[in-house]
Amino acid sequence: MKHYLLSVITPTAGEMPAPEVLEGIMRNVEVFHQELREAGAWVFAGGLNAPSTATVVQAKGGDTLLTDGPYAEGKEYLGGLCIIKAPDLDAALDWGRKAARAITLPIEVRPFEGDVEG
Repeated sequence: MKHYLLSVITPTAGEMPAPEVLEGIMRNVEVFHQELREAGAWVFAGGLNAPSTATVVQAKGGDTLLTDGPYAEGKEYLGGLCIIKAPDLDAALDWGRKAARAITLPIEVRPFEGDVEG
């Protein structure tokens, strides 16, 4: 069984949905996560804080350099992720479709290299 990363592509410009809309989205996401669990496809999922909360750690010579903020500025950022198990890309894309409907944001589906145990 291969593992796939479902990345939530979040626009940097734009406002958060109204609380009642966000509440409905979060209910849909939990239903999606439960469906993953019941199908045996669940590995891990979670949302991320805004890029402004990031710290980049870089190796420089024998030391490390810490920089506040995201590594790269962009119009979009990784807002959350879900790692799933699926037999093939078509099955992973089906899960990606379900995630996009639940979250209402674009989802990037990307396979991990090689086969992963577990």
